Amino acid sequence: MRTLKSTLIIAAIFATSTFAHADVTVGGQSMLASKDIVDNAVNSADHTTLVAAVKAAGLVDTLKGKGPFTVFAPTNAAFGKLPAGTVETLVKPESKTALTNILTYHVVAGKYDFKALSAAIKKQKGTAELATVNGGKLKFMMNGMHNIAVMDEKGQTANISTYDVYQSNGVINVVDSVLMPK
Repeated sequence: MRTLKSTLIIAAIFATSTFAHADVTVGGQSMLASKDIVDNAVNSADHTTLVAAVKAAGLVDTLKGKGPFTVFAPTNAAFGKLPAGTVETLVKPESKTALTNILTYHVVAGKYDFKALSAAIKKQKGTAELATVNGGKLKFMMNGMHNIAVMDEKGQTANISTYDVYQSNGVINVVDSVLMPK
């Protein structure tokens, strides 16, 4: 009886950890936890603009690195909210520095899924602040029971629309607006 009980407990722990990191569909494709950030992002139909920007900025190797990284990944629709011509200008070779600054502003060192972000918000009494890879800051606050809003340094807010897209080198949280550094 004791062996059966132990087996059931181990099975329950395994099932919980498996479901906690289950593959998520983004942009019509499964995002596999066994793949890295770039290898998953290239398959998302909702992130073709982001992938093109990452390539133009020369950040592919960085985002394929060990990490862990948390990427707040704007969708194509998020890039579409920018003023006309902004994306086209940013992907030009002469804009590489500005593009890199914007993209690395969407990356935080470490692994921040919903649970970690909400715990940081609670610990910091309602607003968590995290440093980005480019040296800027992002602010996080709850916007409902299971929604976190992200505020950039210009005071613009994005909502996380898809949480906990686990990668072999971190996690992606999909955002509905492009975040802009100072």
